[in-house]
Amino acid sequence: MTRPPQPAVEAAMRRALALAASPGVPAGPNPRVGCVLLADDGATLAEGFHRGAGTPHAEADALARAGTAARGATAVVTLEPCAHTGRTGPCAQGLVEAGVARVVFAQTDPNPVAAGGADVLRAAGVEVESGLLAVESLALNEIWTFAVTEGRPFVTWKAAATLDGRIAASDGSSRWITSRAARAEVHDLRASVDAVVVGTGTVLADDPQLAVRRDGEVIEGRQPLRVVVGLRDLPAASRVLDGAARTLHLRTHDPLEVLAALRQLDAQHVLIEGGPTLAAAFVRAGLVDAVRWYVAPALLGAGRAALDDAGMDSIGQALRLDVVDVARIGDDVRIDARVRRHSGEPLGREED
Repeated sequence: MTRPPQPAVEAAMRRALALAASPGVPAGPNPRVGCVLLADDGATLAEGFHRGAGTPHAEADALARAGTAARGATAVVTLEPCAHTGRTGPCAQGLVEAGVARVVFAQTDPNPVAAGGADVLRAAGVEVESGLLAVESLALNEIWTFAVTEGRPFVTWKAAATLDGRIAASDGSSRWITSRAARAEVHDLRASVDAVVVGTGTVLADDPQLAVRRDGEVIEGRQPLRVVVGLRDLPAASRVLDGAARTLHLRTHDPLEVLAALRQLDAQHVLIEGGPTLAAAFVRAGLVDAVRWYVAPALLGAGRAALDDAGMDSIGQALRLDVVDVARIGDDVRIDARVRRHSGEPLGREED
């Protein structure tokens, strides 16, 4: 069988990844997927990408654009074609019926409900290759992959503190520790997640709205679910109960129960914006995966620390983070880090 040149296939996969990352595609609950159909000489026959739940999958989009030209083509796809019939038909079967001769995909589908497309293709005589730019595809769908494989949402904890780690002064005042630029960026972060979680203590003390706003105005369109955790009742006039977005009050203190309830609602990325008590509960339970930390160039010397007792009594028990990005935002510094799950040396080891 004549095959497209390998450089053309690699270029097609990079193009498929770019298509999958097209602006305006919802972050979930479905993965982002792109597809490029190649002729034997490496020329592009058609392109497609998935635009969100209920819309054609990337392969179906590309096949529809290619028509009969898809027969004998090589399909380059960022994710293993699915073998599942949901709102749309199985992509693997669609590729077979279109007469595609070869399929090259990046990431193996981790979803047991949809996996198995490669086997369907091979059984029908289609040549299958996997793993091309798999790391890049995994990065594109990191949150979705985590939620599928771990069975719970990915959790990011956001905090804003002074240089000495205080989130409020000794008199309880906390507005505003960070700059306007940093606060605006937090709204972009909220817009990228499925749920924003705080405790009842934060609602009672600060009365936050927790909606995504631009220039003080609630934006139109998708808003994350606002989640309040705790046993206490919320005042009826609380801003978190307004009509800006949906709100869920979970009467529990158990982080596992919180995440289980949110997973049932298809949440894949959860942002913890609550105070030090809620953050400590999630840290203690081992349920924080990433940290977004804003450091303001200010000192208080006293006041509330960003994290309450999380069960770590020694340096050796410290929760270690891997910093992935540092940036200056207005007058503040933003640090993005991931919780270190595995390490080659004991935590807390230092050079003498």
